[in-house]
Amino acid sequence: MAMIGRRSRRTRAANPAEDLIKSLYAEHGRSLLDYATRLTGDRAAAEDVVQETLLRAWKHADALQSGVGSVRGWLLTVARNLVTDRARARAARPTEVNQPVDVPAAQRDHADAVVDTMTVMGALEGLSPEHRAVLVEVYYRGRTVNETAAVLGIAPGTVKSRTYHAVRALRATLGHSGEVRR
Repeated sequence: MAMIGRRSRRTRAANPAEDLIKSLYAEHGRSLLDYATRLTGDRAAAEDVVQETLLRAWKHADALQSGVGSVRGWLLTVARNLVTDRARARAARPTEVNQPVDVPAAQRDHADAVVDTMTVMGALEGLSPEHRAVLVEVYYRGRTVNETAAVLGIAPGTVKSRTYHAVRALRATLGHSGEVRR
């Protein structure tokens, strides 16, 4: 009685194509691998070529068992053709390079910046002169609270308070709910 997962001797004998491939590999596998390695220059690629050659031999088992021609010649011809096909396929594809391609970064449209500037400038005009002066010093000139206080001649606490109220007024004018970024 045959166990599940194992093949009985009758099943193995009933598959002559598999027996043919085993015998082909036993008889010609080493020389086929050496030949493919010489053609490709790469052992792993040569093993792939041998596997594909034996797969094609399995698919054409009837032609190999007919006794016409040399089996080794047929195997070596198939291996050579596979190597040639692979070389042609590689030549048809563009060369793969591991270096990053120098693609300029996408830049924002200049027109958007102009529109944004005009919008903010219009909103700034709606602020009181004190609030506008604080925002210009802090956000456009990049000054700290203490530097702004020294330039405008007011206390640092006043700079903080005016900045807070000016930003809230800008948000209301521009219709934004998010924070204004520096």
